[in-house]
Amino acid sequence: MTVPRTLLTIVTEGILKDEISELLRRHGARGFTISRTDGEGSRGNRARDWEGPNLKFESVVEPAVAEAALQELVERYFDHYSVTAWLSEVRVFRADKFKR
Repeated sequence: MTVPRTLLTIVTEGILKDEISELLRRHGARGFTISRTDGEGSRGNRARDWEGPNLKFESVVEPAVAEAALQELVERYFDHYSVTAWLSEVRVFRADKFKR
């Protein structure tokens, strides 16, 4: 049997790795995956040769955790860094793994 959860996805500058990791932990994420990523957005390509790679964080959490983490992310980082985020509804097995 599956249960609904929320996938919080964050794409950001690599310089924020430790800060975003801490933000997710503080809001109750029990785990997350970090991947190096590349792409182009509304501002074009980034100069990754000296800024480092972009990172994509993915964490499956309860909806309230996702909303709270996203709210802090918007308030603290959106105006000052290259960062974007979105929420997706997912269904998971082993729901206890994703509770705070």
